[in-house]
Amino acid sequence: MSTRSFLRDDDLTPAEQAEVLALAAKLKAEPFDHQPLAGPRTVAMIFDKPTLRTQASFAAGIAELGGHAMLVDGTLAGIGKRESVADVTRVLDRQAAQIVWRTYAQANLDDMAAHSSVPVINALTDDFHPCQLLADLLTIREHKGELAGLTAAFLGDGACNMGNSWLLAGTTAGMHIRISGPDGYVPSDEMFARAGEIGATTGGSASAVGDPLAAVAGADVVITDTWISMGKEDEASTRRAVFGPWSVTPDLVAAANPDAIVMHCLPAYRGVEIAAEVIDGPQSVVWDEAENRRHAQKAIMTWLHEKARA
Repeated sequence: MSTRSFLRDDDLTPAEQAEVLALAAKLKAEPFDHQPLAGPRTVAMIFDKPTLRTQASFAAGIAELGGHAMLVDGTLAGIGKRESVADVTRVLDRQAAQIVWRTYAQANLDDMAAHSSVPVINALTDDFHPCQLLADLLTIREHKGELAGLTAAFLGDGACNMGNSWLLAGTTAGMHIRISGPDGYVPSDEMFARAGEIGATTGGSASAVGDPLAAVAGADVVITDTWISMGKEDEASTRRAVFGPWSVTPDLVAAANPDAIVMHCLPAYRGVEIAAEVIDGPQSVVWDEAENRRHAQKAIMTWLHEKARA
């Protein structure tokens, strides 16, 4: 099908990403002036993984766009077990104007998009978290202005959806992305290669930096995420032992630019991957980041809706 979807960060070209971020800023400034989903049009939201910010921000955003958020319990639907992804998609795309899915396997999301006549949005998979990155970039844009040329350091478990998405979305924005984690906890060579291809067109770059202090040196943005992602709970003790030097402490932040901002997509574990005085301190923008999920997602939903109508 030819319908545009948003499945991974590099589904947007640099120009399209900039367009969506500008739209997000406009929708944030004028939250009730644009209602492309008036009717209301229904957006199906499917959640297979635990959620707070994703469900809250999508539901609120859909309402502000004049639409209706239809919650589909992924456990009850049994997608891929009780019914195939293709059959579920053929049902939902006749009921909804868009489908939002927070799930595990990227391949299942890709399968849904391949069978859908309406836009499909990745609300998180094991491989990518593109809606979070739109919110993160919107937040950086608000605090730092132009994104191109900024340096962002991602610390901790880089071999996760956030590490992958930062590589792709950051280089699409023309930023310099440094991923720093223990051996074996950085994105794949394939992800770095794709980020390098993108950066060659935007002036951005992607690199792995083993030393966390070197990674944050001169950085404009310092980012971390939980060390124990969903599905990795059985590795908790090992990970805490290995990741200690990558904890975002005041001393580590002090090695970044003096006006650096600190980000975390939440949930956060104070005293583990980030110190309480950092996440709750003056350089933290995590609450702006959490709010901006709504505005960024409103923008991608609006943009995809317009593309579907074109």
